[in-house]
Amino acid sequence: MIRRTGVTVAAGMLISVLTAAALAQTLPPRKEGGKPAGSRPARSVPRAADGRPDLSGIWITGALQLLIGDAEAAAIRQADAAAGRQPLPRPEPPPYKPEAEARRQAYVARRGIDDPMARCFLSGVPRITTRPLPFQILQMRGQVVLLYEAHHAFRVIPTDGRPHPDDIEPSFLGDSVARWEGNTLVVDVIGFNEKTWLAGVGTIHSDKLHVTERYTRDSYETIRYEVTMDDPEVFTRPWHQVEILRLRPNERLREYECIENNEDLLRFENLLQTDPALKDAPRR
Repeated sequence: MIRRTGVTVAAGMLISVLTAAALAQTLPPRKEGGKPAGSRPARSVPRAADGRPDLSGIWITGALQLLIGDAEAAAIRQADAAAGRQPLPRPEPPPYKPEAEARRQAYVARRGIDDPMARCFLSGVPRITTRPLPFQILQMRGQVVLLYEAHHAFRVIPTDGRPHPDDIEPSFLGDSVARWEGNTLVVDVIGFNEKTWLAGVGTIHSDKLHVTERYTRDSYETIRYEVTMDDPEVFTRPWHQVEILRLRPNERLREYECIENNEDLLRFENLLQTDPALKDAPRR
């Protein structure tokens, strides 16, 4: 099981299934003094010593309304309306080629129990950023460091103009380099293995995956996170997603524990074989 203040793998798998249909939901800003953060006077976007927007802070996104409650979801909408933020576009469906879509549907039929995350594999990019767990951005001269509570993962991203190295080894998080385009940090990521899902159940990819992330701090308490995923092996065209990262100033990164002998997986597999409504689901 995975533990973080009572969060289990089973709950994580439920989130994974639902996220495929509801990627655009987010956690709210933390309340202070009994009032939503959005009710305070607007604060300006902080700047680093070089004049760039400072992305530093602890951020979180990717949660669903059923987890945060109607009241806090309403507070988010009110804060966004006060800031003049337009609603996020509807999530695009993954543009898979027929063979890849057939593989995805096989995973869906198995109710997502083959999720690599449930087997303690690192969530890849962009999924690790859109999971409902906090992560910290440390912006400094020449590089940006991302520290994730999930899996104790980290990314050290050069921003000094260097290219990707010549000796990239395929990995869960790939190799990242970044540049600034105006007030937006653009991160280029390549060099993935094939062991992660992108954004929900069965969202597979190949080792040709190329991800472009765009981080724009559009207010003191939010970052607009735009992602383009391109994979000529499985996609018919690039796949775009947009999220809002929300500042959590009173949050901290906590211990994250994942145990490979997850008994939930055994129970779910047994259900697939014995439940009349599920037993005809295709195997991996």
